[in-house]
Amino acid sequence: MAGHSVWKNIKHRKAAVDAKRGKIWSKLSRAVIVAARTGGVDPKFNSALRLAILDAKAGNMPRDTIEKAVKKGAGGLESERYEPTRYEGFGPGGVAVVVEALVANTNRTAPEIRTIFDKNDGKIGVPNSVMFGFVQQGILLIVRDATTEDALMEIALAAGADDVQCGDEGWQITTAPAMFGAVREALEAAKIPVESAQIEYVPLNTVSVDEATIQTVEKLVEALEDHDDVQRVHTNLSCD
Repeated sequence: MAGHSVWKNIKHRKAAVDAKRGKIWSKLSRAVIVAARTGGVDPKFNSALRLAILDAKAGNMPRDTIEKAVKKGAGGLESERYEPTRYEGFGPGGVAVVVEALVANTNRTAPEIRTIFDKNDGKIGVPNSVMFGFVQQGILLIVRDATTEDALMEIALAAGADDVQCGDEGWQITTAPAMFGAVREALEAAKIPVESAQIEYVPLNTVSVDEATIQTVEKLVEALEDHDDVQRVHTNLSCD
């Protein structure tokens, strides 16, 4: 995905966070619960939990809320059991859509996701109907004035990053999923502020559509993101 597209998507997500902070905190909390339940409650030995906590802090979630989520994951507090689930489908104009969710009741969530697709000129697909067109990558975005090129290149590449590119709005670091945590932690240790850090499903090829179709695709994405169980939505829509 082009750097411009990634930055545009991040700006969209930040606006959504500001508008729906309570719901975003609920989703971040759910990610912490799942990470703690899956890999243990000590962030030193659970990289998924460590990253989930970093995400929660980046979302300005209160410390006590994060701690409560960890306790729920440990079984110390009552909580539903969430399972990572992926939905795939097509939006207007044949745009491929990948939905990441944490689901407690798939018999409830699956029909609701299908309905969102149907109501927004889309169609839910079968497993692996669009995944062949995406690759998982760690994407970290750094604003241009946060550091120097030499310092960023040295830290990121030494930590295992695949690539560092400079665009109009800042730096984009690309990593393999397995190296994402190490790179993010290296940046944190160097006190380089990270604008965004996610493991994304990046399209191998993007689809260009007209402006009206872009708006209907964005409406579908917003409706999916508004669902309580949905964590992230990825598409192969070209934003250039």
